[in-house]
Amino acid sequence: MPGADASSSPSPSGQHLPEVARIARDLIRFDTSNWGGGKANGEREAAEYVGAYLEALGLAVDYFEPIPKRTNVHARIPGRDSSKPALILHGHLDVVPAPPEGWSVDPFAGEVRDGMLWGRGAVDMKDMDAMILTSIADILRAGHQPERDVIVTFFADEENGGVEGSQLVVDQRPEWFAGATEAISEVGGYSISVDDHRAYLLQVGEKALIWIRLIARGRAGHGSRLHPDNAVTRLAEAVAALGRTQWPVRLTATTTQLLEGLAALTGTDTSDPDMLAAHAGPAEGFLRSTFRTTTNPTGLTAGYKHNVIPDHAEALIDVRVLPGTEDAALADIRRIIGDDIEIEIVHADIGLEVPFSGSLVDEMVAVLGEHDPGVPVIPYLMGGGTDNKALAALGIAGFGFAPLRLPADLDFTGMFHGIDERVPIESLQFGQRVLTDLIRRY
Repeated sequence: MPGADASSSPSPSGQHLPEVARIARDLIRFDTSNWGGGKANGEREAAEYVGAYLEALGLAVDYFEPIPKRTNVHARIPGRDSSKPALILHGHLDVVPAPPEGWSVDPFAGEVRDGMLWGRGAVDMKDMDAMILTSIADILRAGHQPERDVIVTFFADEENGGVEGSQLVVDQRPEWFAGATEAISEVGGYSISVDDHRAYLLQVGEKALIWIRLIARGRAGHGSRLHPDNAVTRLAEAVAALGRTQWPVRLTATTTQLLEGLAALTGTDTSDPDMLAAHAGPAEGFLRSTFRTTTNPTGLTAGYKHNVIPDHAEALIDVRVLPGTEDAALADIRRIIGDDIEIEIVHADIGLEVPFSGSLVDEMVAVLGEHDPGVPVIPYLMGGGTDNKALAALGIAGFGFAPLRLPADLDFTGMFHGIDERVPIESLQFGQRVLTDLIRRY
């Protein structure tokens, strides 16, 4: 395997890493960059690494590769009481691309520095992948079993909405998830600082995703002409109008509970969601995005020569909306950009929201409380999306629970798809311990 050679050469400062950090480091060294739209390096080598690890624990491993190099991995661990509904632990093996410009380290070197593991995937989500693997290993190597059957799955293509990953697995390998009713993955269970208090966010919902393309059309012509019918100008006006829109706050059951938790921690009597989120330090922007629709321009395409006015121009917009508001948001977008701009839906998926209650939620809260006593756990609705959306088609309730106790000044949420991704090694060890106890007991 190409990645195996890379992972056999540890960083000088990583010679004696705990196993969870070594596994995360090795996974980072597989460049599984995914540009979307079918352009990706592929997950096969990383999947084979994960599969070999699971097989070494005595587990039977299945692979599913519906598209060359887009490999998914599956194993099932029998529980002490297989009459109970099975629990799914899942992660994804792909990452968004990481152009090295701006990074302090090689994004695919898995470097250890200042007590942290650096690299693309350290936050999203090869850290959690490693925590899943080593937690299972802790239990099996001790000769124990989880309380119920545990299904471990690692998906391809999550960073492209799971089109070539979890969606195909759910459609063509639904038997992998037989008997399961609940799933755990990213993005939740990590700590934030609210003023001088620590709290954990447990993800019980996700906004819906709508990736759209805006298309403006005009007349081609010479760049020196007086030319009012310019597609680039028309598109630019629409993109600016949409990108600058201040979307109104709309609270759900989950975000209402989040705000109640923030208010209790801050001791403030304000009911303004943005003012409460401002007490969450680096996580403020992450939380504010969960209160409203967001429409972020992410790409522009137009023209082929400096002195030629093109006859069309295109823009990509990443739209995230609260569950159940998809149609209303698209109608608002149409109103904002005007009737002369075409809208093409490139990809869309569902929003999710499940109650912050039940035996699994109770157990996640309890186990965090045992490992970090007295620290509250607050539900939140994530602005992004996970492979829990694909599993929802099978009636499986998904939660984000990648438990990490983080330093107060670390902008953890800002590193998702950002530069200099890094995670403290102590946080990985904390997460492994918490996850191990959860799997053993629940």
